Amino acid sequence: MIKKECVAVSALVVTVLAGNANAADSARGLEEVMVTSSRIDRPLSTIPNTVTVISSAELEQQLAIHNDISTVLGNLIPSFSPSRQKMTNAGESLRGRKPLYMIDGVPQSSPLREGGRDGHIIDSAVLSRVEVLHGANAIHGLGASGGIINLITRRPSEKFEQSVRVDSTFQTEDVGESADYGVTYSISNRFGNADVLASLSYREAGIAYDANGDVIGSDNTQGDTMDSRTINAFIKTGYEWDDQRVEVMFNRYDIEGNNDWISIPGNVATGTPSSAVRGFIEGEGARNKVTNLALTYTNEVFLGQNLRAQIFSQDLEATYGAEATPLDTFQDPAYGPNLIDQSQNNSEKQGVKLTLSKRDIAGLPVTVVYGFDVLIDETWQELIQTGRSWVPKSRYENYASFLQLDYTGIDRLTLTGGLRYEDAKLEVDDFTTLASAGSRFVRGGEPSFSETLYNIGATYRLTDAWRVFANRAEAFSMPDVGRVLRGINIPNQSVESFLDLQPVLTENTEVGLEFKNAVLDAQVAYFRSSSDLGQRLQRGSDGIYSVQREKTQIDGVEFRTAWHATDADTFGIRYAHTDGRYDSNADGRVDADLGGANVAPDRVNVSWDRAWSPAVSSRLQVNHLLDRDFENSAGVTTVEFDGYTTVDVSADIAAFGGTVSAAVQNLTNEDYFTYHSQTNAIDVRYFKGIGRTFRLQYQVGF
Repeated sequence: MIKKECVAVSALVVTVLAGNANAADSARGLEEVMVTSSRIDRPLSTIPNTVTVISSAELEQQLAIHNDISTVLGNLIPSFSPSRQKMTNAGESLRGRKPLYMIDGVPQSSPLREGGRDGHIIDSAVLSRVEVLHGANAIHGLGASGGIINLITRRPSEKFEQSVRVDSTFQTEDVGESADYGVTYSISNRFGNADVLASLSYREAGIAYDANGDVIGSDNTQGDTMDSRTINAFIKTGYEWDDQRVEVMFNRYDIEGNNDWISIPGNVATGTPSSAVRGFIEGEGARNKVTNLALTYTNEVFLGQNLRAQIFSQDLEATYGAEATPLDTFQDPAYGPNLIDQSQNNSEKQGVKLTLSKRDIAGLPVTVVYGFDVLIDETWQELIQTGRSWVPKSRYENYASFLQLDYTGIDRLTLTGGLRYEDAKLEVDDFTTLASAGSRFVRGGEPSFSETLYNIGATYRLTDAWRVFANRAEAFSMPDVGRVLRGINIPNQSVESFLDLQPVLTENTEVGLEFKNAVLDAQVAYFRSSSDLGQRLQRGSDGIYSVQREKTQIDGVEFRTAWHATDADTFGIRYAHTDGRYDSNADGRVDADLGGANVAPDRVNVSWDRAWSPAVSSRLQVNHLLDRDFENSAGVTTVEFDGYTTVDVSADIAAFGGTVSAAVQNLTNEDYFTYHSQTNAIDVRYFKGIGRTFRLQYQVGF
């Protein structure tokens, strides 16, 4: 249970800072932020839950330091888990649960076989902003038990524009080996009622060194962004007439490891980190190949309503590298005792999202939003060297209708409420598990599920500056079906009756207090998230995670503030505390701590932004992760996390017709093991964090 003092102290800080801000209020105008990820454009001030909007300027600022989206999210949203600094993002959570990633509203996560690759699905150069809806919700359907992370791509410009961005990252231990080179070219224009934006990005990444000047271990199996090559092709084109628009978005993202570095296991017992040496690795490099295609039609006057219809597809191929030594899980007597194999997770999605909205129904202060969603997801995991099936093809069909109402008939009060009916079916053919699981025959089936999800919320303006909000919402998600099915080692099992395939229903409750004027923007929120039959990741002795179905409960508090101290200086503080527990003995009580693969550490992020002149600006940010102990049901500490502090600094200078950015990541050269490596310690993945790193970037538009 979260300590009440955390909420009280955060609320007190909001009150004190607000008092100072009221005294210093100036004529600086307040801009209303619109949020598109709630199915319709809505002012941020009317949404009864925590929403973080990472603007284009904030995104550019963070990407000048590093190009990892997970790191950006962690720096600006402390309840998001620290980045693993690898191609895999398994174990990265939002408020202790898995978020649903989207690109322009198109779902990217693959909950049927969660492979931990949805943090690397698009090049950051084509993004205009990121909207994060905190906490479980059913706004976009399947998978948002921790919230929604919507990556919104750039729109075509109103006139002819070209832009070029080049950047390089390096470390002084070996500039050549550590060098990371990237280039992006984009072109945009409007032709009468039509417009188009096209972009192409290419990146070559070297290796990384820790604070001691040692090579950081390469994750050859799960995937690594070190020693890799990335290509991203993006195009968005549209046509407008009257109050209508049709738009097509295409993006192809491909990152692949070069297989030039072999991981050297560390030793957890002695505190020796993993490392890597040059060498040859059999098989294909770890890879993420993602193709997104979306056709969107909007009509602002469709039968007196606003219509948005979207048809989309997403194709994911996530290839995992081969282990340097034979993996017991993949062994089969038919192939001999020393088989080297590797797996590939495949997910093909198609869907339709139909949203209609109308304001002032029958002259009343009521806005109605309703619609219908269809999602078909086919997912399987195969062993690509031998052609064996590790996870059988699973076809998931989901049909959902929803209705949402907003009432604004009472001054300063907005009431929201709605429901969503989910009707889902899972189809799995007969299959046989791998030899390592006993070659068990499992009878297929078509289990079906239905659920009605509710949400209710309110936001009330106490004054022009003060706002309180509260909400209760539910989310619906499938467990990691692939992990469950591939791990069956008991004879005579049937998909129809297998308990662990029951869906996850997550309930989220939140209350918050917000202050906002021209000088200060501050918010504190308390949340509780619970599932009677949740899912928890647990690593086995072979390093492979299994899914445990248990009751889980997560409590937390989030606090953030931005103080515009002067016209040139802005100071920010962000803080999050999360406490997760699960039922370890099926007695109906949560009695043991959720581990680091499930919840983030407590964290404080502090920043200082300064505009030195119209041509020069800078940012200094400090990221502090607090120590944490994880206890079992007997109160015995089983895992200890030693917190650490990193400092980043960046500067933007208008020069040479464009903008030159210079940054240093981990300025103080902090020596640390990453959060995931400490809390899920295994010799082969006992990774140190990246040491001091320099980055230069130049971008110009013409």
